[in-house]
Amino acid sequence: MVELQGIPVSPGVAIGPALVLDADGYRIPRCLVAAEDAESEYARLRTAVDAVSAHLETSRLETTAVAGEETGDIFAAQLQMLHDPRLHSELRRRIKDQLQSAPYAVTRVLHHYASALRRLSNPVLADRAEDVLDIEKQLLMQLGAVAKQPLSELSEPVIVLSHVLTPSETANLDRRYVRGFCTETGGAGGHTSIVAKGLEIPAVVGIGAFMDGIGAASQVIVDGDRGKVIIDPDKATLESYEQRAQRRRSLTARLAELRDLPAETVDGTRIRLSANIEFPYETAAALERGADGIGLYRTEFLYLSSQQEPSEEDHYEAYSQVVREMNGRPVVIRTLDLGADKMGHRPLAEHEHNPFLGLRSIRLSLRNLDVFRPQLRAVLRAAVHGDIRLMFPLITTIGELRQARMLLNVVAEDLKDSGIAHRSDIPVGMMVEVPAAVVMLEHFVREVDFLSIGTNDLAQYTLAVDRSNEYVADLYQSSDPAVLRLIKQSVTVADKNEIPISVCGEMSSNPGRALLLLGLGVRHLSVPPSLLPRVKKAIRSVSIQQCKEIAQRVMTLEAARDVDLYLLDRLGDLVPELIVK
Repeated sequence: MVELQGIPVSPGVAIGPALVLDADGYRIPRCLVAAEDAESEYARLRTAVDAVSAHLETSRLETTAVAGEETGDIFAAQLQMLHDPRLHSELRRRIKDQLQSAPYAVTRVLHHYASALRRLSNPVLADRAEDVLDIEKQLLMQLGAVAKQPLSELSEPVIVLSHVLTPSETANLDRRYVRGFCTETGGAGGHTSIVAKGLEIPAVVGIGAFMDGIGAASQVIVDGDRGKVIIDPDKATLESYEQRAQRRRSLTARLAELRDLPAETVDGTRIRLSANIEFPYETAAALERGADGIGLYRTEFLYLSSQQEPSEEDHYEAYSQVVREMNGRPVVIRTLDLGADKMGHRPLAEHEHNPFLGLRSIRLSLRNLDVFRPQLRAVLRAAVHGDIRLMFPLITTIGELRQARMLLNVVAEDLKDSGIAHRSDIPVGMMVEVPAAVVMLEHFVREVDFLSIGTNDLAQYTLAVDRSNEYVADLYQSSDPAVLRLIKQSVTVADKNEIPISVCGEMSSNPGRALLLLGLGVRHLSVPPSLLPRVKKAIRSVSIQQCKEIAQRVMTLEAARDVDLYLLDRLGDLVPELIVK
């Protein structure tokens, strides 16, 4: 049994067989071979090498005949790599001494070579990494291991283990069969983590390198509550987790009874409890859990989950579906919140060394009006079907807000002139997610109808921590006292100016932190649908005075760890039912 620690990003317990993917998504069908099979496994590799060698030589000759000797030499260089004695020595050692399967040895060795080349300062040599990976792919094809197994076409339950999963790959996971997943990289606030939570798939990320010794037959437990991954658990551990999974199911059934009850404290303070969604189909889960509305519709997943850039009609259909299904409840649509580095459909910017501080969110939209304008048109058109509100992300300056609002007015005029049904009177708000916005909030509140605090980015920019970087994951804490002071300052300004303010970041999804937010004066929370019942249970179990006492105590603490330990302790006292052991 091997127990690994990572970052919990989507709660729940999942148990099942491993589906091991390498960094490129190729399935590794087997990691180890029996000692008596090692010789034949190495012979299988030699046959594959001969086949790839013949193919490369044919490509060299054909290319030379058509495009000249210089171009043909590309394949000559690959042949030289393929027959490198050091490469074969390492492959032989892994297969014969370590009993690794040929595909697994090929993947590990050639990925190591490619990584080493990429680290070189010489760009010509660094570019050779692609040649190495091309050789790897051809060898894996000959070994029968390269056939990429689409994660959306599984036929049996699995736990996905991978170096990385992109947001789009996560969005396309088949929830019937993918019980949970864990990755070597990633952070708590990344889009992959957000998607996992939206799909209600238990997940742990940022574990670090762990897949080297895992076979395809391994049994895996993903503990999405505590950030643990257990490989090949012993009988006692497996039974313990099966019992815990049953307790979670029982708790879920009890919490479901709260569906039609209001999120109201014991002393009668009504809290608006809305849902965060990424996909239109999530409205069913939001309504099933008794959401008061959609507090955050992350529209970027229209881009991440599609092979083509969404058209105005794609936007309109998605927004119309959501607002119709919410049946009069408010729907807050956030405009595109992606960086140019994530826009795979077409390049929107040159390569950026630090995309989190570059062209993303509202900046990207304002620089690419042919992307922004169709989205705004679709929002105004869909607003005729219900209570839609528009929100701009990552607003840092007054100029950005005014420019975005001006474009919205221009779009409304265009729709009016064209005789297209729309609404131009929808409420317009902004995300509060950079310290600059908090500092200047007294000015922003004069020009918006509502505010929403995005604690994911607010923590990232306040603490100077890339929220998707596992190396600094321990520093990414939305409960850090510095972040809490900015939240409190924002609520104070909003209340003073009678502007509605909510918290839609992941912080509000944690019941203990939700009580802290109530104590800081927040009266509107928005959380993933799966967590609505837990947060509602916490709200209905306490008084506002108790929440204020929690906040007063927390604001005297100096570290995020102290805050979280205190909140967990108080949650155990006030709502012990939510502590599943």
